[in-house]
Amino acid sequence: MRPRRRALRRLALAGLCLAVVVVVVLRGGAGRAGGGARIDLSAYHVTFLDRFRTLSLSAHGPGTVWSAHTPWGGDFGEAAFADPTPAVFRITPEGLSIIASKTARGNWRSGLISSAYRDNDPHAGFAQEYGYFEMKAKLSGGMGTWPAFWLIGTDKRDFADEIDVIEYYGGFPRYFHTTEHVWVHGDNALLRSRLVRVPAGLLTSRFNRFGVLITPRTTSFYLNRRRFWSTPTPRQYRQPMYMLADLALGGGWPIDHLTPPLTLRIRQIEVWQRDRPWLGHPKD
Repeated sequence: MRPRRRALRRLALAGLCLAVVVVVVLRGGAGRAGGGARIDLSAYHVTFLDRFRTLSLSAHGPGTVWSAHTPWGGDFGEAAFADPTPAVFRITPEGLSIIASKTARGNWRSGLISSAYRDNDPHAGFAQEYGYFEMKAKLSGGMGTWPAFWLIGTDKRDFADEIDVIEYYGGFPRYFHTTEHVWVHGDNALLRSRLVRVPAGLLTSRFNRFGVLITPRTTSFYLNRRRFWSTPTPRQYRQPMYMLADLALGGGWPIDHLTPPLTLRIRQIEVWQRDRPWLGHPKD
């Protein structure tokens, strides 16, 4: 592709992605993190905790805490998700490093971890209905990086529900996205998004906690355990959900100027459940 045509293509892509961001803001609103109520976990207990002092990871499970591929077997983004290898998954004093780099052939590869290895089976790995899910991590920045922490419902027979606790487009250091989806036959039957403003460099210079509390009535999102958004819980979220974390590339943005290696550092992933049984579901 000639330089002029490449520049025009990038300009068109930037315009398209800007339009997407505007739609997201209009649908879900924009806000600033940090000023909301602090979560109270005194009536909860820990049901899952991985501080990544060692790594229990296999390509597809079972028998390990994490699997290195999605339960539905699909990659996404501009970097292929690798099987477990020290070149991509590495335990350090800071926890788990997921490293994006180029192979000898010049192709990007990176990593994903999933707490479930099979869909439509709530026992195929860790999944939980309701409760507080949290990742403590330091993100990778730069235009084209796309790290995320997200939840998926175990039952995909009639729909697929997804909670993106954080999606970070590294070319925009002052913002991250939080999104709720319900997919039916590939279409968004529910789409609610929040564009959250943070101090530039906050997400890449230090470890932060990204969390979501799901209850029968509300789904609330937290940065460093302070709430910044709350929505009514859709009925599709009333089922066990498993966790995924990844360092993807692209997401609609060019990756031409990224210099390997890139690293997502995860210090811990933790899940809490309420001590007492949840009250009955509200009427739909």
